[in-house]
Amino acid sequence: FKENRKDDIWLVDFYAPWCGHCKKLEPVWNEVGIEMKSMGSPVKVGKMDATSFSSIASEFGVRGYPTIKLLKGDLAYNYRGPRTKDDIIEFANRVAGPLIRPLPSQHMFEHVQKRHRVLFVYVGGESPLKEKYIEVASELIVYAYFFSASEDVLPEYVTLPELPAVVVFKDGTYFVYDEYEDGDLSSWINRERFQGYLNVDGFTLYELGDTGKLVAIAVIDDKNSSVEHTRLKSIIQEVARDYRDHFHRDFQFGHMDGNDYINSLLMDDLTVPTIVVLNTSNQQYFLPDRHIENTEDMVQFINDILDGTAEAQGGDGLLQRIKRIAYDAKSTVVSVFKSSPLLGCFLFGLPLGVISIMCYGICTADTDGGVDEHEAAKKENSDRELTDEGSEEEQGEEKNGKYTELSDGELKQKDIMEKKKD
Repeated sequence: FKENRKDDIWLVDFYAPWCGHCKKLEPVWNEVGIEMKSMGSPVKVGKMDATSFSSIASEFGVRGYPTIKLLKGDLAYNYRGPRTKDDIIEFANRVAGPLIRPLPSQHMFEHVQKRHRVLFVYVGGESPLKEKYIEVASELIVYAYFFSASEDVLPEYVTLPELPAVVVFKDGTYFVYDEYEDGDLSSWINRERFQGYLNVDGFTLYELGDTGKLVAIAVIDDKNSSVEHTRLKSIIQEVARDYRDHFHRDFQFGHMDGNDYINSLLMDDLTVPTIVVLNTSNQQYFLPDRHIENTEDMVQFINDILDGTAEAQGGDGLLQRIKRIAYDAKSTVVSVFKSSPLLGCFLFGLPLGVISIMCYGICTADTDGGVDEHEAAKKENSDRELTDEGSEEEQGEEKNGKYTELSDGELKQKDIMEKKKD
C-alpha cells in the first residue's frame, strides 16, 4: 500500500481494534465500500489498523480514532463530517473529482444548483483572483464544491458589478465576494459555506466556530408542537430570510433540538424554548433581557449585540476556566453514578476510603505519640519524687545518727565529771 497508493485514489479508515467509535463506524464503512464499488467510483475504500501499522498512521498525521482520510497523489484530505454513509460518499466524490468543475451551459448550471445547497462559482478569465480561487479550493474542497463559468451561463437575475468575480449561490439567492468588505477570500468562503438557516447540532456548532460568525439559535423541542416552540423557530427563520442582506456577514441562524448540549456548553440550565446567541470564538453568549414576541424584537436584540449594548455572559477568562473544570468534574461524576451506581461507588468510594484510612492513621499516630510522651514525663516526675523522698529519709537517718552520737558523748563527759568530783 505504501509503495503503490499514489497510483490510485484511496479512502481509508484508520482505526484501533479497542476503539468503541471505530466499532460503531464499521457497518457504515462496509456499506460505503459496497456502494462506491457498485457505482463504479475510481475511489478505492479500505481500512487500516493504526495500532499495528503505527509508522504509516504517523506519516499521515493520525492522532485519534477513527480517522478518515482521502489520499490523492501527494495530498491527504481529512474528513470531518457526520459519520453517515451518504455524507462520506459525497465527500469522497467531491474530493476525488476535479478541483474546479467547469459549467459549460445554463442547463448544466441549473442541474448543479438543484443538487447542491451551496456552490461557489468563479466567473471570468485568467486573473490573480482565479489563482487565489484555485488555491483556496485546494484547501476547502473538503467542505464545498467549486465551479467556474462564463457570465452568459449564469441566470438572468444575477448582476455582477465587475469581472472577474467569485459568487456563492445559496438560500435561493447569491452573494458576490467584495475584497474590501469581506477581506481574505479564504475567510469569506469559509464563512459562506453554510446555508443561512441550519438545524444545529454539536458537530455543526463546532464547525461554525471556524467561521467567526455569531450563532443565533432557537433552543426548542422538535417533538413539541406547542405554539411557543413553533413561534420562536419561525422568528429565527424569518430573520434569517428577510434580513439576510443585513446580518449574513455577522450571523448564522438555526435551531437546536433539546438543551442538553447547550447546557453543557454554557454551564447553565436554559429553559426550553428559548433563544440564545453564541460567540463560539471566545465562548461568550447573549440571552435576551426581554421576551421575544416577534421578528422586530429579535432584530432589536441582534442590533443590541452588534452595537455592544447587550450584556455578554460567559467567556474564556480565568474564572470561567476554573468554573469549566469544576463543571466538567461534576458532570463526569454525575454521569458515572447515573449510568452505573455500583461502578461509581467503586471508582470514587475506594480512593476516598483509602485516603480516609491514611488520614485516620496519621491522626491516631500523633495522638498516641502525645500520650506516650505525657506518660513518660509523668513517670520521670514520679521517679524524681521517689528519689527525693529517699534522700529525706537518709537525711533523717543521718540526723538521728548525730543525735545518738551527741547523747553518747554527753554521757561520757558526765561520767568524767563525776569521776573528777569523786
